[in-house]
Amino acid sequence: MTKNLFPPRGDDFFWPRATRPPGARTWFALLGLWVALILPRSLVGAGANPSSRPPHASSTRPNILLVIADDLGYGDLGCYGHPEIKTPHLDRFAREGLRLTSYYSAAPVCSPARAGLMTGRTPYRAGVYNQLSFMTSMHLQKDEVTVTKLLRQAGYATAQVGKWHLNGRYNLPGQPQPNDQGFDHWFAVQNNALPNHRNPYNFVRNGIPLGPLEGYSGPLVANEAVDWLTTGRDKKKPFFLYVAFNEPHEPIATDPKFAAQYQAKHPDDPSRAAYYGNVTQMDDSLGRILQTLEAEGVAENTLIWFTSDNGPARTRWHAAGVTGGFREYKGHLYEGGIRVPGIIRWPARIKPGTTSGAPVCGIDALPTLCAAAGISPPADLRLDGMDIGPLFSGGEPGRIQPLFWFFIYSRGLPRAARGKMNALASHGSPDTHYAATLATSPLLTVALLVPICLKFPVAP
Repeated sequence: MTKNLFPPRGDDFFWPRATRPPGARTWFALLGLWVALILPRSLVGAGANPSSRPPHASSTRPNILLVIADDLGYGDLGCYGHPEIKTPHLDRFAREGLRLTSYYSAAPVCSPARAGLMTGRTPYRAGVYNQLSFMTSMHLQKDEVTVTKLLRQAGYATAQVGKWHLNGRYNLPGQPQPNDQGFDHWFAVQNNALPNHRNPYNFVRNGIPLGPLEGYSGPLVANEAVDWLTTGRDKKKPFFLYVAFNEPHEPIATDPKFAAQYQAKHPDDPSRAAYYGNVTQMDDSLGRILQTLEAEGVAENTLIWFTSDNGPARTRWHAAGVTGGFREYKGHLYEGGIRVPGIIRWPARIKPGTTSGAPVCGIDALPTLCAAAGISPPADLRLDGMDIGPLFSGGEPGRIQPLFWFFIYSRGLPRAARGKMNALASHGSPDTHYAATLATSPLLTVALLVPICLKFPVAP
């Protein structure tokens, strides 16, 4: 019998003391009050701990491919309306699966978004509240339950390729590494490919630094994924492969064959051509992985979840990413900062050409993927996401608890939302701002409490 990796835990692990920012005590207590009132224990994780096998679970456990792009805006793909960027593989992928038009990242910046994706929990609950600079003490705790640990305990082969960004002491003692979070095989960088996407020198494979590599980050990540799928995994087991592209995060470097597709139209804007080409480069890399699934004969029963970690970045070097008309961008808790592409394909269960406007979030990945694999997370694990599997057959997930975002360094207003309800609040303004459009009266509580909990000053 496989050893249980998850002993019972108390409720005191909301936010590790060592990782709390200065001045957090007051608003942390109030945030806890919000959680206590709005997210009663009886509702936390509702739908995420099935007592019986869910209808969308496969009789043969599915393979799972989880793919995340870096700083890809909601409107940066052809299938989400971009008039120029060529993304033929993702466009076909969307036609073959479920395209989500109200998909949200768990946070407006990278590390918290990835923590939410891995844990099914609001990033603050998982102890990751900002992007993780190299050598920072903040990290995803070793005893945090991740989707990878759950799947590996259930017999899955697991691998991670690309950007990690869930610790500061990357490949150094003192903090957990990808293998500690459940990955049998990993090929990764801490944050960005350096010095840029071309010929990076900072990739590490299973704890061994590889030194300078020739090529571009996206294709290198795809190469590793293809090698693992074809020769590196135990083919007697189902697999979980987590692919985290660096594209189109800066510092951008794009293979000339992709940038050249946009230079004629933008001869005086090389940054735009590079950005557009970088998205196409990522699409091409993903296409190679999808083709490998076909060649391996596993595409039919592979559940693929594609998304981005946050909205597009706007910097002095690259400002070509678009939000599809939504307000603001990366770092903001307005729509442009957190609404991102979300596409799920599972030929064995999802009808091609499906579209849904139901709100879905990165924190829904763990409960959904576990349910699809017939796995129940630990009963005492407090999840914030839910199983969205009913969407696979045209149903509604029936979300019970509100989706909730909080970012201490937000450039805009914090956000709490459920369905058609939006509530926005600022940190420290004497005129605390919030707006609410209430679909049903029980949601009034959120609109009233969020400004109270979030209006207090926070030390920088």
